[in-house]
Amino acid sequence: MPLTVKMTTSNTILKECALHEPCSYISGNSQTIHYKVIQECSKEQCESLILRGWRRFGSMYFRPICTECTACESLKIDVENYVFSKSERRILRKNSHLTTFIRPPSISGEHLELFYRYHAYKHKTRNWDSPKIDPKNYQASFVNGHGDFGYEVLYFEGEKLIAVDLIDILEEGISSLYCYYDPHAPNLSLGKYTLLEQILLAKRLGLKWIYLGYYVKGCQSLEYKASYAPLHILQGRPEENKTPLWNLLTTSHESFEK
Repeated sequence: MPLTVKMTTSNTILKECALHEPCSYISGNSQTIHYKVIQECSKEQCESLILRGWRRFGSMYFRPICTECTACESLKIDVENYVFSKSERRILRKNSHLTTFIRPPSISGEHLELFYRYHAYKHKTRNWDSPKIDPKNYQASFVNGHGDFGYEVLYFEGEKLIAVDLIDILEEGISSLYCYYDPHAPNLSLGKYTLLEQILLAKRLGLKWIYLGYYVKGCQSLEYKASYAPLHILQGRPEENKTPLWNLLTTSHESFEK
C-alpha cells in the first residue's frame, strides 16, 4: 500500500500521511485519504478543518483527496431555518421518555457491548465489516482528542443505555461525528432521533450549523443526509490558507444529480 509520510515541526501536528486504500463508500473503487494526527487540537483549529471538509476521529483528522472522484460531498444543516416535519415531531414525542446525559467521551463495558450489537446488526443487514470489540481502538477513535469541545450524548431507557451520539460542539456549529444505538429498538427511530436532538441542542445554544460530514450518492449509509434541508454544500477541497465556500442547496438533491 503506497504511503507518503510528512513529519512536521509543529508542536501539535505529529504526522501527516496520504493512504491509498479500498474505498469505504463505493464498492470496487479505491480512495486516497489525507490524514493528520494532531495533539491537543484547539476548538478553533478543529472548526477550521471541519469547515474545509475534514473529519475527526480521536486525535486523527482526515479527508478524501481522490484525484479522479469527487463523490464525497461535505454538508451542513442550516439550524436557524430548519423546520421539523410532522413525522420528525412524532419521533421527538415518541422518545420523550428517554433520559439524556451530555459529558466528555468515555468508555465502559456498556459502551462496548452496545457498539458490538450495533455493528453486528449492520454487518448482517448492510454487509459492514465484522464487528470487533477492541477497547484500545474505541479509546483512540472516540475518546482521545476531544479537548474542550468533544462530547458524548448518552440516551437511556430506564437503566439501559440505548444510544451513544458523539459530537463536537464548536463556535458556530455542532460536528456530528458518530452515532450507534440499539438496533433492536426500531420503533424509536434512534438514528433519526439523535440527529434531531442535535438540531434542538444547536438551537438552544444559538449555533448556526450541524456539520454532517460526507454525503455519497449511492452509499445507503450516507444518503439519508440529503433529506435534512436546508443544506449547504462545500465547494471543492480548500486548503487551510483558503476561505471555504459553502453554497445553499435550493433542493435537497440539487447537487447530487451529477
